[in-house]
Amino acid sequence: MIGLISATAAGAAARDRLAAAWPERTRVYEGPVGQAVRAAFAECEQLVCFLATGAVVRLLAPLLAGKAADPGVVCVDEGGRFAVSLLGGHGGGANALAREVGEVLGAEPVVTTATDAVGLPGLDTLGLPYEGSVAAVSRALLDGEPVALEAEVAWPLPPLPVAPQGSYTVRVTDRAVAPGEREVLLRPPSLVVGVGASKGAPAEEVIGLVEEALREAGLSPRSVAELATVDAKAEEPGIVAAAERLGVPLVTYSAEELAAVEVPNPSDAPLAAVGTPSVAEAAALVRGGELLVPKKKSAARPAMATCAVVRRPGRGRLAVVGLGPGARDLLTPRAAAELRRASVLVGLDQYVDQIRDLLRPGTRVLESGLGAEEERARTAVAQARKGHAVALIGSGDAGVYAMASPALAEASDDIDVVGVPGVTAALAAGAVLGAPLGHDHVSISLSDLHTPWEVIERRVRAAAEADLVVTFYNPRSRGRDWQLPKALAILAEHREPTTPVGVVRNASRPDEAGRVTTLAALDPATVDMMTVVTVGNTATRIIAGRMVTPRGYRWQEDPK
Repeated sequence: MIGLISATAAGAAARDRLAAAWPERTRVYEGPVGQAVRAAFAECEQLVCFLATGAVVRLLAPLLAGKAADPGVVCVDEGGRFAVSLLGGHGGGANALAREVGEVLGAEPVVTTATDAVGLPGLDTLGLPYEGSVAAVSRALLDGEPVALEAEVAWPLPPLPVAPQGSYTVRVTDRAVAPGEREVLLRPPSLVVGVGASKGAPAEEVIGLVEEALREAGLSPRSVAELATVDAKAEEPGIVAAAERLGVPLVTYSAEELAAVEVPNPSDAPLAAVGTPSVAEAAALVRGGELLVPKKKSAARPAMATCAVVRRPGRGRLAVVGLGPGARDLLTPRAAAELRRASVLVGLDQYVDQIRDLLRPGTRVLESGLGAEEERARTAVAQARKGHAVALIGSGDAGVYAMASPALAEASDDIDVVGVPGVTAALAAGAVLGAPLGHDHVSISLSDLHTPWEVIERRVRAAAEADLVVTFYNPRSRGRDWQLPKALAILAEHREPTTPVGVVRNASRPDEAGRVTTLAALDPATVDMMTVVTVGNTATRIIAGRMVTPRGYRWQEDPK
């Protein structure tokens, strides 16, 4: 919950705007300011104070306990011009909150955290448990000192400006080791503990067994991602208590699923009790991984609990990102966030140049020229399989004549894939022309590099016969100059010469040029590969110089 506190009418007006925008996230604190701040500080995860920063500092000072416990605090000035991240920038989420508040109120977010200011991800904001000298290692990264990344467990981290060797270290490990003086340990959620238990097994016996197994194997409890067991034990108190003690979810599988898992230590006892020859080992191994601790029984007599520990490799992450038609303000916030998140960027060199300034320090860029689409797709998938966070970029929407298709054809279920939509060239061109896509429409690429012309021609003819508005991608190049005239001729068999046609070159870019002409008047020689051609259907009209295809609702028809 976000506590909202104000002292004046102007502050209350801005406060109420924020409360109206976030009714489920916020709570307004009325009454004397000091009392309101103290109550909100005790009850809320974050605060937005519509007060002077000096006043908030004096009110908060006696309440501060430490960065790990204090809520995030944002101050908004009386004029609503600035949203200042005052306290708990990382741990309390105040930096992100300042940006959100700024978007709602039209205020400028003010973030002074050093890493955020220069575009570095904070080591304490990566979503992983951490230990060690965060401040010292972060300062070394900021100062450009060599910081080594030692990834004992591959994990898809955001970009960090690391070196092969250094006097400071960021170590990704699930082993139970202590951090060095100049070291930060990041604990990836790489361990799965499979647990089996007899009915009524004491919670302390199950918990003690799990803790002992981890300790003897030299593994950190902070890297346990989940406890796993069979469905029949989903409500067994001892297993539930063990998951709660570790602070991880309890995941269950059917006996049939577990029985299909090959394990080194099957047993007749669980087979008779729950229908599978293994619970602990099978539940830990069912989704793959390396068995680090084979089935281990508790020390009680008789033993009422078993456990096994598996290390699952970090799943690489592939974000397929559409950059839009070229204008920076048509790059979506989600796309920009994925570019900052990726430690490896793969793309066409000219597209990389468009967004290079958005990349964080340490991002590894793998760029290539025209005609290497399949190679880029294979490269991106291969990097993700190595455990990296990868962004594969394309123009427009990555799923429309772009990189999503070859990448997903190459990828299997061993990596996580995220699609990030973008504004397509057809949509950008349509906005320039008016509303040519107001009813059913189709996009067809005229490039026969990947599709035989016979197939393209059949699709154009079908669109013509179906009276669909047609947007042509890749309409004409130096070596491919006859396809567009042929396609227009096919459409002309079914449409009047006066049918509106829109031609847009470099939609949304500084040298954008668009015009509306007709099917008969269009000169194909004026079209190139940077152009989108949109041919209207029999209902499309030119209205006030704009190309409009009516929606065709019956209630809009002129009754006669």
